[in-house]
Amino acid sequence: MKPIMSARIVLVIVLLLFNQPASAHFGMIIPSDSIVSAGDSTTIDLELSFAHPFEQEGMPLVKPRSFGVSARGTLVSLLPTIKQSTNLEQMSWNVRYKLKRPGIYAFYMEPQPYWEETEDCYIIHYTKTVVSAFGDDEGWDTEIGLKTEIVPVTRPFGLYAGNLFQGIVKLNGKPVPESIVEVEFLNPGKKAKAPNELMITQTIKADQNGLFSYAAPTDGWWGFAALNPADYKLTHKGAKKDVELGAVIWVKFHQWTHR
Repeated sequence: MKPIMSARIVLVIVLLLFNQPASAHFGMIIPSDSIVSAGDSTTIDLELSFAHPFEQEGMPLVKPRSFGVSARGTLVSLLPTIKQSTNLEQMSWNVRYKLKRPGIYAFYMEPQPYWEETEDCYIIHYTKTVVSAFGDDEGWDTEIGLKTEIVPVTRPFGLYAGNLFQGIVKLNGKPVPESIVEVEFLNPGKKAKAPNELMITQTIKADQNGLFSYAAPTDGWWGFAALNPADYKLTHKGAKKDVELGAVIWVKFHQWTHR
């Protein structure tokens, strides 16, 4: 009877594991604001982390492979300036950046590969966010040239909650037809409550041109992660493993106010 009972227990555990909803991972670059106007502080703070944003569960982010800013067609590495910090009880990084002139500033990060035991694969999220400084509104759709990237079709700042956001998923510089895009709300303090587990991460399928659309239902920061398999594998404990590449963009939506 003991072997039979043990087998039943193992079966129950396996079924429970497979019935648990998979939590979405998101690389994160969150600036203190997405729009800096005349009269505002010229210095912004940026936090780099890796997490389940809605559930507020952190994962360690070791020092990224690269972190920088794209402005006026020039890429500048900011990796030497970042400082280790803690977010959601896990290793993260932050930096203060001074905006010296009007322009569009696209901050980007390539992390070290993250081994995800439950999915038996590595995860690499190429993450970016766009900041407008001093009224500049040109060049927000410029590609940085990351391995995989979401190129905004809608201006990725100055948006109201309810506005439609659109982007094109690219991998190796080419649109990805029918790419799967996961969407999550950054939920500090866990104030927002999802009615069920399927409402935590929402899922979109891009069209044949890699274009996806989403209307954010509330104000705050929203993350969009387009997931695609890499065309290579990485070794883990002597075995070749799949690599999930994520193109991530963070966009802030503002509350509509009128008099």
